[in-house]
Amino acid sequence: MARNAPSIDAYGEGGFRLDGARWEGSLLIVADAARPWPVTSLAELTPESLEPVFGAGRADVEFLLLGLGPRNALPPRAIREALQRAGIGLEFMDTPAAARIYNVLTAEGRRLAAALIAV
Repeated sequence: MARNAPSIDAYGEGGFRLDGARWEGSLLIVADAARPWPVTSLAELTPESLEPVFGAGRADVEFLLLGLGPRNALPPRAIREALQRAGIGLEFMDTPAAARIYNVLTAEGRRLAAALIAV
């Protein structure tokens, strides 16, 4: 299946650069489509904030790459349990690491969603 995933060219200063265009704030990429994401901190992360990930289905999302801001932390239990119930894997790390690995994983053809809290 051909992929048309956006490339994360840069991150920082409260946003991202995708395919050369600046995106302000946090970012959610599901089924190779980027959209603004209103989550600005780990405290705001809820299963509801990830509804587009759950709605995508396993054909588009085998796991969620979660960038938790400037520092890595354990995502809330409600997030971990909701992903497990949905059969979606979870990889979490600080946003700089997640932004760097996102391009590698999409180039490998991995079916992932990315939820990245801006730094």
